[in-house]
Amino acid sequence: MIDRNIIWGILEDYDTEDIKIGAVASHSALDTFDGAVDEGFRTVAISQRGREKTYAKYFKARRRDGVVMKGCVDEAWVFDRFNEVLLEENQKRLVEENVIFIPNRSFTSYCSIDEIENNFRVPMFGSRNMLRTEERTEERDYYWLLEKEGLPFPEKIEDPHDIDELCIVKLHHAVKKLERGFFTCSSYSEYMEKSGRLIEQGVITEEDLEKARIERYIIGPVFNFDFFYSPINGELELLGIDWRFETSLDGHVRLPAQQQLSLPEKQQIPEYTVCGHNSATLRESQLEKVFELGERYVEATKKYYDYGIIGPFCLQTCLDKDLQFYIYDVAPRIGGGTNVHMSVGHPYGNTLWRKRVSTGRRIAMEIKMAIEEGKIKEVVS
Repeated sequence: MIDRNIIWGILEDYDTEDIKIGAVASHSALDTFDGAVDEGFRTVAISQRGREKTYAKYFKARRRDGVVMKGCVDEAWVFDRFNEVLLEENQKRLVEENVIFIPNRSFTSYCSIDEIENNFRVPMFGSRNMLRTEERTEERDYYWLLEKEGLPFPEKIEDPHDIDELCIVKLHHAVKKLERGFFTCSSYSEYMEKSGRLIEQGVITEEDLEKARIERYIIGPVFNFDFFYSPINGELELLGIDWRFETSLDGHVRLPAQQQLSLPEKQQIPEYTVCGHNSATLRESQLEKVFELGERYVEATKKYYDYGIIGPFCLQTCLDKDLQFYIYDVAPRIGGGTNVHMSVGHPYGNTLWRKRVSTGRRIAMEIKMAIEEGKIKEVVS
């Protein structure tokens, strides 16, 4: 892991009157850029050729006398591949442009985490040392952290022979490597039948199946809690809640039972590829439970990961029939669903700050406060 003092040394040469906000142009980048513009920052989108028009054309910022009249992307740097941002000359350019980089899932998916941890010498907002915890193949992943601190998560099934009720098998999609090859089953025989069919269809591989995580399925709604922890004021904030649209799962549940039963074999097992998000709120009687989960997670990160979590993180949960939350995924950076409250904010962030506050804007607010209070080193790694 690159020494934080090295990043701080690079940051000392930054012109804090001309800070730019940069991110890989995918995932939740529009929220990041929209929020940055709201707080007076210029923006840099690290784009990949063939996918750049969203940022370079359709959401390009149009300014008049420095004021944005339309859009939110000031500069779209177009590379053949996203991971070219790791090249020394591109890192140098980011530093020369006073860019503070906002990591999102696309950054850690398209770029080597080893390279991000050890060789990416650009000041990043958030916790560089926690990005690896999102990888379920790591020994000290987020499950390790949740178990260490007794935070609730779905029970793991070590041996598929022990499947005796509805479970979900978590593994990568064979072709769409950034997506899921998840499937559900209620017995060992169903596990073997479904996995065999998915292997035949090329959706999953035998190698990935051997490394898959099997969990008891929590029957209930999904709530992704978009939190923010500020090292400047030491407070935890709940900014918003979102939930996912997943294909082809959502297409399956829209079909009447008779049509589901008549599907050909190739269409019978749904896929869980996230394709969009929607906004949600929660019964107020449940909010303290949610804040407790967030507080416990923050304290756990401080205990096991040096400076702990900085800024945005997302606890992805299911709620069972007894109103008990189970954390099934953790994003130690800006979540994937925060675009649902860009520009308009979200009821919780808006209520707290008395203005429109999305996750992207809250990041920009923290950077701005850190600059004004001479604490910028506290929010970068």
